[in-house]
Amino acid sequence: MSETPENQMISSDIVILGGGLVGMTLAIGLAKAGIPSVVIDNSDPAAQTAEGFDGRASAISTASWNLYSHLGLAEVLEPLGCPIASIAVTDGMKPGRIDFQPGPEDGTLGRMFANRDLRIAMYAAAAKESLITFLPNARVAERERGDHGVAVTLADGRTVKGRLLVGAEGRASPTRDEAGFTPARWSYGHRAMIVGLAHSKPHGNVAWEIFYPAGPFALLPLLDDAEGRHRSALVWTVGEKDAPGILALPDGAFQSAVQERMGDVLGEVRLMGPRSSWPLNFHHTARMVSGRLALVGDAAHGMHPIAGQGLNLGLRDVAALIEVLTEGMRLGLDPGDAQVLARYEHWRAADTFMVSAATDVLTRLFGVPGRLPSAIRRLGMAGVQRFPALKRFFMDEARGMSGTLPSLLQPA
Repeated sequence: MSETPENQMISSDIVILGGGLVGMTLAIGLAKAGIPSVVIDNSDPAAQTAEGFDGRASAISTASWNLYSHLGLAEVLEPLGCPIASIAVTDGMKPGRIDFQPGPEDGTLGRMFANRDLRIAMYAAAAKESLITFLPNARVAERERGDHGVAVTLADGRTVKGRLLVGAEGRASPTRDEAGFTPARWSYGHRAMIVGLAHSKPHGNVAWEIFYPAGPFALLPLLDDAEGRHRSALVWTVGEKDAPGILALPDGAFQSAVQERMGDVLGEVRLMGPRSSWPLNFHHTARMVSGRLALVGDAAHGMHPIAGQGLNLGLRDVAALIEVLTEGMRLGLDPGDAQVLARYEHWRAADTFMVSAATDVLTRLFGVPGRLPSAIRRLGMAGVQRFPALKRFFMDEARGMSGTLPSLLQPA
């Protein structure tokens, strides 16, 4: 990976705007396929990888793990991730829960990683690739797309030229908005509070999804730390109007509120690190491509974290885009060719819509208060628990192993 001085013109095949987990994985995958790219990111890698645990973590599905394996990242990441052996889903800790547990031949349901560990691995892998030019701390001043190429002008005067522009800046993607995409969007009126927890009981590699009318309360298993403390990441969804008061609680009161909602499943808990919060909203673009432009990840589809599928959906975009670009360029096509981009959009449209719609329905279904709705939900969950084929369907969806998969998402 190389960096460039100011006032220099840089040329490459692909220009990726956004160097987060999705954008950087795309660059690494393209480099492995022999396709050069420039990654432009406005953040500071030092800040993104600063020491400390803030509770931010991501579930990496089976399909996403296959992608990392193909890209040579699995060996580095393996000792850092906590396998998810099962997922317990319950309506307010009442009877009638579902336990999703794959068979021995399926392996795990995924792996949990602290986001910091994922970023460190991505930066290190990208640094080894000569076909990746990384421009951190860079602000985009202007984007241009023409019949024969794309150009990005940075605030410091540098110009980056290429043949395809990829928008990977996340939910607030200025590239998407400037291109005139009009996503369907709405706010859930919820805020996710995130913090790391230490707890007295081992989690047993079980992820808990506890649904309350105000929103889901998720406990995500992580590896024990260097001192042997049992750890999990908490994602607690509350109403937007209640969030400021809950965030302002002293640590002791906040811990008591957490303990009340999770019972004794992990024993006594205490906070590890600062609390953070994020507003929860939905957006989905009907289209993912335009003239010499493709969107990946949250730039195209942002959803409620209820099922932990946001990053995984973005990584599925990455695998599909790499495959269509590689095959198209092997045939002599321009990476910005409309046929190449149309194939990517067609491949990803159904999956992104179905996952986005499913998470939205789940959020609304479990958000209906009252005893009767709760009883109906628990009855339905008990039914799923009794039908292995139905549980298998849901597990395959969660593992990302359904549908027609790009080769990078298939087992290595």
